[in-house]
Amino acid sequence: MSAFRFDWNERLRIRIPVLEMEWEQYAANVQLAIVEQWEIIRGTIPDRVMEFEQLINKKQAELFEEECFEQSCILNYEIADYASRINDLHIWYRIDQQLESRRHS
Repeated sequence: MSAFRFDWNERLRIRIPVLEMEWEQYAANVQLAIVEQWEIIRGTIPDRVMEFEQLINKKQAELFEEECFEQSCILNYEIADYASRINDLHIWYRIDQQLESRRHS
């Protein structure tokens, strides 16, 4: 069994690293393998952000036309959810910088 894996996160639509040890406990070659795999996944994050931004824009257009209060609340909730996903993706996007700086320390 590997000491790390990348699990699919349906909410964010990317694979998320799952490390079973502290970063410093991994051998240098394993750290490199993790970073290389993460870099490939990380490269897809801007596409996911754009995808969610397009959905937000669509929901905002629907909200502008919506007259039913209950439906407006649902649309607002969906917009907030997609915005939260974008925020989480930005956090994951910065993870690489933290791994790289640790790896070079």
